[in-house]
Amino acid sequence: MSDDFILDTDDLQRRMDGAMNSLKTEFASLRTGRASGSMLEPVMVDAYGSMTPINQVGTVNVPEPRMVTINVWDKGLVGKVEKAIRESGLGINPQLNGTIIMLPIPELNEERRRELTKVAAQYAEHARVSVRNVRRDGMDQIKKAKADGMSEDDQKFWETEVQELTDKAIKAVDAALENKQAEIMQV
Repeated sequence: MSDDFILDTDDLQRRMDGAMNSLKTEFASLRTGRASGSMLEPVMVDAYGSMTPINQVGTVNVPEPRMVTINVWDKGLVGKVEKAIRESGLGINPQLNGTIIMLPIPELNEERRRELTKVAAQYAEHARVSVRNVRRDGMDQIKKAKADGMSEDDQKFWETEVQELTDKAIKAVDAALENKQAEIMQV
């Protein structure tokens, strides 16, 4: 039985990568004082009876570093898109120009920058917890195999493999957090 045990490290790696991808998505929604089309991804518009992402009701452009524009395809949705942006909590005041909604990105003050770095740190901690949960699942599989007769050498080998995957994923999360915090604090 013990010779048959092979831990699916690809699955563990895929799940840890999923935690990292989720972190990148959360980081993209944080406003850094620079315009980015991705900052509108979490905003949903009540269009045609269902909640729809903004990029499915209009074209999102970044014509200059402190401006995002949305060219809404259906004139009837302009007001709903504007309302969704106002209620999103992004702290952006939309300006209408026909079917084009302009979003001037205000300069962030020092206090707001510090708040955003704390939010980024919380997102990173959630990603670390996800990675550790994947590690725990892998270690549980190894313990189960040990109970089924796996040798101690094999157990140590697999535990080392799982720990190396975990260390690599945690380093990636920490590096991403450091980059994001530097980006937020940059004036």
